[in-house]
Amino acid sequence: MSPLFSLNRRTFAGVAAAGVAALALPVLHAQPKLEKTKIALAVGGKAAFYYLPLTISEQLGYFKAEGLELEISDFAGGARALQAVVGGSADVVSGAYEHTINLQSKNQMFQAFVLQGRAPQIAFGVSTKNMPNYKSVADLRGKKIGVSAPGSSTNMMANLVLSRAGIKPGDVSFIGVGTAAGALAAMRSGQIDAMSNTDPVMTMLEQKGEVKIISDTRTLKGTVDVFGGPMPAACLYAPIEFIQKNPNTCQALANAIVRGLKWLQTAGPSDIIKTVPENYLLGDRALYLASFNKVRDAIALDGLVPEEGAKTALRALASFDPTIKPEKIALARTYTNEFAQRAKEKYKA
Repeated sequence: MSPLFSLNRRTFAGVAAAGVAALALPVLHAQPKLEKTKIALAVGGKAAFYYLPLTISEQLGYFKAEGLELEISDFAGGARALQAVVGGSADVVSGAYEHTINLQSKNQMFQAFVLQGRAPQIAFGVSTKNMPNYKSVADLRGKKIGVSAPGSSTNMMANLVLSRAGIKPGDVSFIGVGTAAGALAAMRSGQIDAMSNTDPVMTMLEQKGEVKIISDTRTLKGTVDVFGGPMPAACLYAPIEFIQKNPNTCQALANAIVRGLKWLQTAGPSDIIKTVPENYLLGDRALYLASFNKVRDAIALDGLVPEEGAKTALRALASFDPTIKPEKIALARTYTNEFAQRAKEKYKA
């Protein structure tokens, strides 16, 4: 064998080996290219525990770590956040899962792709100031009921509770009060007679004796009592067309949320206090932490939407909204677990 041939063969072998290594690198290390790195996300009441996973993932830099630049717009309630996406000023909603069912009934196809809450975390309470002699839900006929925003999940929960007492949505007045200081003020000033809202607001009112809780979905047990099964709550959802066009971007969003969910599984109260913005505490750290302990088991573990939960949501909506016909809803199209499943595997959530 000539020295030249030997050298060429060695050189070729080295080049070939380097080529194989180079081919292997993208598979092992490269992140898929994001179709969209800037995302406009709309949320209804970001300071509520309902959206704690979103806040944690944002504050800890998990979205940035996935290559995303998030522009978060905070609205008074989920229905307003949804309007931003329908109107084209936002790409993705952080909102209640049941909106995807409502939208499909109106021929608008939206899909949830990562779950933040496995219970609605909404409590319905009656003002002890305005209604000291309250005896039953029937007493609420003709009354003013505060919700985060008309058409939001807090409104849906109120409708469900009222419908079981034979009270139709038109038999009461719903007033949007937000999910933070405005909600506290509306109840304390006597502007409303009852309120369906999230924590920390409801625990703050409850502990001061300002509301009497009559229906509660802040725990898994309470959720089953009210809805008859598991009820998916906050999630990230978007038009199906957006998800199909931007799968890598949706995967990055799901990754960040699932990473936040994993962090929350082991986080202590002091970790939460250090991570959330100061104004979320509403001036009372002790009550904020008491609220967190109350809703802790309602936070999703791995971002997956349970099939049974989707069925519960459809049943609940159809029970008080005659425009929703269960047989006409393609439930499997209202959510996908493919992104959350991959994120769960990546972060061992």
